[in-house]
Amino acid sequence: MRALQLKSFQSDPELVDLPEPEPGPGQVVIKVGGAGACHSDLHVMREFAEGMAPWGPPFVLGHEAAGWVHRIGSGVRNYEHGQPVAVYGLLGCGHCKPCAAGAENLCEHGMEGPPGIGFGVDGAMAEYLLISDPRRLVPIGDLDPADVAPLTDAGLTPYRVIKKVQPKLTPGSHAVVIGAGGLGHLAIQILGAMTPATVIAVDTRESALALARQVGAAATVQTSDNTAQELKDATEGAGADVVLDFVGSAPTIALGAAVAKPGMDLVVIGAAGGQFAWNFYALPYEVSLTTSFWGTLPELHEVIALARQNKVKAHVQRFPLDEARHAYELMEKGQLDGRAVIVP
Repeated sequence: MRALQLKSFQSDPELVDLPEPEPGPGQVVIKVGGAGACHSDLHVMREFAEGMAPWGPPFVLGHEAAGWVHRIGSGVRNYEHGQPVAVYGLLGCGHCKPCAAGAENLCEHGMEGPPGIGFGVDGAMAEYLLISDPRRLVPIGDLDPADVAPLTDAGLTPYRVIKKVQPKLTPGSHAVVIGAGGLGHLAIQILGAMTPATVIAVDTRESALALARQVGAAATVQTSDNTAQELKDATEGAGADVVLDFVGSAPTIALGAAVAKPGMDLVVIGAAGGQFAWNFYALPYEVSLTTSFWGTLPELHEVIALARQNKVKAHVQRFPLDEARHAYELMEKGQLDGRAVIVP
């Protein structure tokens, strides 16, 4: 089968031929219908080095996956050939208390091995994908796997955050979404589906802001020297009740802090590695500054349910497998809107 494989850190992935995986007892092979391309992949390609993690190349990229059940190992029940499914990409230890609850994003041993498919373990940018445990498969009904693939991370990650901050988003509240790209445009839809908050999107690109308005943002602000004041004006001077930062750079964290009001939540989801100098007086009283990582298996079931109710849909640009590297080039240049999806 053809696959996009990262052979070494700090290099570009290569299109290679690999043996088609065979399912062992209790395993499933899916025919990949879509694999989302993510900034996390670029981070691993460009910034990781040998020894930084207890895993490494070679491995096939792609941690967002959906497709059809192709081959079923012995002992697997409740799945049939051709059934459309999404894949929960995280790989916890499977034994700790969070893993037992389906929260492999919080695995107590998560730093001891590969965190998920596409990170040290072969992922979905291939014609076929081996699933070691079929409980990580979520039926998607008549949804298109290429549309669903991004929901397994770009949809699941903001969904988890929004569930946690939902009590702050009452009628008359304001939610600011910084970064209206792959995750941000889905966050806007989820906010609209689950809260009555007024959503304001911030981005450097007018094309991303146009997409934000298309999917439900009530107002948009293009980044400038006056962004904080524009956001305060958009909240009628009150400040934000929730800020979701899908960039995570020092300037975006500082922007979130600048529009914070007492008791609000500022959640950094983007992994740009920005720092914030904190002290008791750095933020208004009782502001929660925190992070969030991916989501749980039960939450993925909930995201798929929202999609099946037509309340959430990823805006995707599709690329064949032999153009996957080009998709990453466009991502690096900021020339993608929504999510790039590789369709083998």
